[in-house]
Amino acid sequence: MPVVNLAETTFGFFIPSVTLMGPGCAKEVGPKAKELGAKKALIITDAGLHKMGVSEKIAGYLKEAGVDVAIFPGAEPNPTDQNVAAGLKAFKDNGCDFLVSLGGGSSHDCAKGVGLVAAGGGNIRDYEGVNKSSVPLTPLISINTTAGTASEMTRFCIITNTDTHVKMAIVDWRVTPIVAIDDPILMLGKPPALTAATGMDALTHAVEAYVSTIATPITDAVAEKAIRLIAQWLRPAVALGSNIAARDAMCYAQYMAGMAFNNASLGHVHAMAHQLGGFYNLPHGVCNAILLPAVCDFNLIACPDRYADIARFMGVPTEGLSITEAAAAGIEAIRELSASIGIPSGLAELNVKEADLKTMAENAMKDACGLTNPRKATLDQIIGIYKAAM
Repeated sequence: MPVVNLAETTFGFFIPSVTLMGPGCAKEVGPKAKELGAKKALIITDAGLHKMGVSEKIAGYLKEAGVDVAIFPGAEPNPTDQNVAAGLKAFKDNGCDFLVSLGGGSSHDCAKGVGLVAAGGGNIRDYEGVNKSSVPLTPLISINTTAGTASEMTRFCIITNTDTHVKMAIVDWRVTPIVAIDDPILMLGKPPALTAATGMDALTHAVEAYVSTIATPITDAVAEKAIRLIAQWLRPAVALGSNIAARDAMCYAQYMAGMAFNNASLGHVHAMAHQLGGFYNLPHGVCNAILLPAVCDFNLIACPDRYADIARFMGVPTEGLSITEAAAAGIEAIRELSASIGIPSGLAELNVKEADLKTMAENAMKDACGLTNPRKATLDQIIGIYKAAM
């Protein structure tokens, strides 16, 4: 392990009560909601999926099981406290008692936010931090359509504060959905750019969890398998979106990456990416993909053996290389994968301004994700990583 002595430390392990995976499993949402006592469910989704009719399909499964339905298609990318407030109003106005999130991380996080406030009252800003809730979440089933954020199975909820433009990290075991559903059929229509970004998000989850200061044998096992699957299947998924084998493999990969970071937490990549999303409303997965190699370079001296492992997981031949050489080759493999699937080469391509780096770095230093990074960073070093990723 990077830092923690496991013999002297107690760890929790967080995961949904039930997870359904495999082609066609989304049809089970109705029976599962009925089993959980749902009378009227609010489906929280984004405008795109609603326009495509996916939300109506899910609503149909619920109605077949005898569960009434309302739909809130107002989950925006990088969901805000205002989205949560609007979703909460829809929940109350429609007399709902149950939540179903449909989409990627934005829909799931918005639904978690609604569920927190519907159950516990107050404002979503009251829940920023670790385990701030005091009552169970409004019952939530999360149906995933990307691979992915793994928000359908985690205790993490990221909501943008519209006053400060900072992403609030809510880490609370009570926001873990009761049921997670990963149906690769719902992912077949996703465009290459989204597939690439979400796939690199999953890789970042696995890598950051593997080098986390609180990694355990369980999180190591699922992080390793996730990295191996992503190295094998992300390129085919981007190349041909209808490749059901690739989509199914990426479902498992992103879920296991979620298992890893949900319990080992993350690092400076996410702490820094959250600021880019809050400041510029940029795609989270793209920000992670660009920052990941730069943070790995910074972390290398802290745990070169871990990065050498990652090289092997990525399929890099490491025979005859020193640990440091193997570790560097692993980081280069991450860069090569990112470039091969069309991720922008630097933050400058996203119109990130150097004038904003200091403020973003200051906010990143306060982000809870940085607490488990294997190498502690000063403000100047965080600014330096941003510059290296430009």
